[in-house]
Amino acid sequence: MGIETVRTGVADEAAGRRREQRGWYFYDWACSVYSTSVLTVFLGPYLTSVAEAAADADGFVHPLGIPVRAGSFFAYSVSLSVVVAVLVMPLVGAAADRTGRKKPLLAAAAYTGAAATTAMFLLDGDRYLLGGLLLVVANAAQSVAMMLYNSYLPQIAAPEERDAVSSRGWAFGYAAGSLMLVVNLALYLGHDAFGVTEGMAVRICLASAGLWWGGFALVPLLRLRDRGQAAERAAGHGTASGFRQLAATLRDMRRHPLTLAFLLAYLVYNDGIQTVITQASVYGSKELGLSQSTLIGAVLLVQVLAVAGALTMGRLARIYGAKRTILGSLVAWTVTLAAGYFLPAGAPVWFFVLAAGIGLVLGGSQALSRSLFSHLVPPGKEAEYFSAYEMSDRGMSWLGPLLFGLTYQLTGSYRDAIISLVAFFVIGFILLARVPVRRAISDAGNRVPSTI
Repeated sequence: MGIETVRTGVADEAAGRRREQRGWYFYDWACSVYSTSVLTVFLGPYLTSVAEAAADADGFVHPLGIPVRAGSFFAYSVSLSVVVAVLVMPLVGAAADRTGRKKPLLAAAAYTGAAATTAMFLLDGDRYLLGGLLLVVANAAQSVAMMLYNSYLPQIAAPEERDAVSSRGWAFGYAAGSLMLVVNLALYLGHDAFGVTEGMAVRICLASAGLWWGGFALVPLLRLRDRGQAAERAAGHGTASGFRQLAATLRDMRRHPLTLAFLLAYLVYNDGIQTVITQASVYGSKELGLSQSTLIGAVLLVQVLAVAGALTMGRLARIYGAKRTILGSLVAWTVTLAAGYFLPAGAPVWFFVLAAGIGLVLGGSQALSRSLFSHLVPPGKEAEYFSAYEMSDRGMSWLGPLLFGLTYQLTGSYRDAIISLVAFFVIGFILLARVPVRRAISDAGNRVPSTI
């Protein structure tokens, strides 16, 4: 009878964990349309045109009395959102771990971002300041929400499950981004047939991403559950301020140098990944002379193939381990960039081949990095440590664009600029290869899975 009771308890626990996992996937499904349709495709050109409509005769707008070129306003707004996110994430992460109540914080961040994105429907005429404010709020909220969302992974998945669970989450996100982008592009390209102007079509696309985000965020909020705070954490940190907790987190991270070594490797190679994502369209248009429709089609292809790539690399990780699979993906990134250097101008077919290569390694390298890091987090400090992970992702993503820009400035060649990014993947490969992940997992106080 006792054995049967134990078996029933284990089965119930596994069923509950799978239920949470299915709900967890849907936050990627909910928020990824913001990254794809809003940030990657529509908002940059549209907000720039709104700023240009408000510009003076010299092409400047004056937010808070500061002269800013209209063409730079979107980039500066994105940068400001990163600064806000980097300041807020550690405080929210510390509060989440201290109280054990991540779900209300996730709900607040998700619906703040979704509301700001939906409000982008109001961006007509010369309302560039409203657009910049909504972008800062939405982007910062997205970063905070992703930090909290990622921190659930070690709580809802056993060590042997995490690669697969993380990969499915990324696949859900890319699938949603692809689906919504198809719908948005149909409206945008056929706006006359729908009886709306081009500007109205863009505003509808922006707002629809916010509604999608808010609607589907209900699923994880209903499925995920909070774990109560540990008694010793409540006793030790119940009255600590957010800043004192942040300082304690930074001191604690120094006690886990191998976790920090992985974060450094991730910072380097992920910076290369993010730069390829943001600069590939510049390379395609300026160096290869490709049309906007070709570039948008390539973005859609990347989204679709990233689903298959994430799932395939998740399966490879079960056989070869997450670390080896990530290292293999970094080799693939290097080969892809080297091939991109030799692409002929005016040949969209070869650019689509390059996009296919990026899509196949994009989702998997990000998903497995997340799952591998989850093994290196000390129990009870998931949100705090994932705030550092998100800061590595968001806060240092200026190095790659800086190298890309400097290389172009010195050589006048976008081909040299794109090949310069190989350095991030080579250095990242070397740094990751030197991390003894089994010892890092053990040092963090976690069980070492059989394949890692």
